[in-house]
Amino acid sequence: MSEQRTERRNFYGRVHGKTLRSSQKGYLAEDLGPLSLPDVTVADNPERKLIDPAAHFDGRPVWLEVGFGGGEHMVAMAARYPEVGIIGCEPFVNGIAMLLGKIRAAGVTNVAIHPGDARDLMDVLPEGSIAKAFLNYPDPWPKARHHRRRFVTPDHLQPLYRAMAPGAEFRVASDIPDYIRQTLEEGPAAGFTLVAEGPDPWEDWYSTRYEQKALREGRSPHYVTFRR
Repeated sequence: MSEQRTERRNFYGRVHGKTLRSSQKGYLAEDLGPLSLPDVTVADNPERKLIDPAAHFDGRPVWLEVGFGGGEHMVAMAARYPEVGIIGCEPFVNGIAMLLGKIRAAGVTNVAIHPGDARDLMDVLPEGSIAKAFLNYPDPWPKARHHRRRFVTPDHLQPLYRAMAPGAEFRVASDIPDYIRQTLEEGPAAGFTLVAEGPDPWEDWYSTRYEQKALREGRSPHYVTFRR
């Protein structure tokens, strides 16, 4: 059994945005429950017992995408790699609804969702259970006093490091130079080994809507690869 967490966490991201379309409300009502990873929340798992994510995917390797946005990268990876299972974490209801629509359209079945704080999921993941992780265009929190809210801080990176398998790859994409700076500082401090960083994306990279917006507005994407 993992140690039960009793402190109340601060959460600063958005949960709701624009009014959902009727079709999106239908996705949430019909698809979110069956696709949600069980036993992650305190309500469903009050003792915070570790879960077995591979068992959820019939023994397949498990990948994790933190903050999947509109879901285009996650669905593209699921379609390209049917031999793995992919868990997506996202608290933003509008993004979840967009992902569910893309899952329906693509017909992928090797996906699961945690509609909440990624830290709650990492609390119940066994050590070494994640074979690859993605952090694509996370909230930049540009003001200096808000940098502690970024994902690339010890509060997030240390639990992620613990959950990842030896040799597992952790990818980060961002168009914010200061976010990359902090990523390159905090990643090794959490135990990750830097493999590569620069303007060239991965061979199987699927560009997100956030990246396309960055390119339209003249910002340059940057890609960082770590290994556990």
